[in-house]
Amino acid sequence: MLCDVETAMVDIKIRKGDWLVVCDGAKAIILENKGTAFNPKFRAKATYQQEDPPTREIGTDAPGRTVQSVDGPRSAYEQVDWHAQEEQRFLTKLVVRLDAAVNAGEATAIVVAAPPPALGIIREASSKALRNAVRAEVEKDFVRTPLPEIEKHFAWPM
Repeated sequence: MLCDVETAMVDIKIRKGDWLVVCDGAKAIILENKGTAFNPKFRAKATYQQEDPPTREIGTDAPGRTVQSVDGPRSAYEQVDWHAQEEQRFLTKLVVRLDAAVNAGEATAIVVAAPPPALGIIREASSKALRNAVRAEVEKDFVRTPLPEIEKHFAWPM
């Protein structure tokens, strides 16, 4: 379920005990609502951070080269985006953690807030059980947003 950021305050109700997963490709915060759907009070359950080493430490290989069979020109393969690969690994590990929580009964309803590329990776890596537990997706990066602002964003008007 995809929600427009502006309608998220009206359309998404995060009940007591529901999880809000705020993430991007390098950081993830799992929040649990200890308040109500009208007045959420999020408490951090876990925080995950990807190490961000320089490219020279992630991958050192030069792009591969190919030669045409007969007197052809040489050409190089495109350089691998090492940081994108690390982001994908990080989000895949997050999905494994969320899937384990759903299967253990620790989480029954999850709302995911992340930028569109991260949401795509999460969707692709999710199991059926996790997809069923995800009640909503918000295409917005809240990772660096203060907790009171996140609570205000998801509070329902009375």
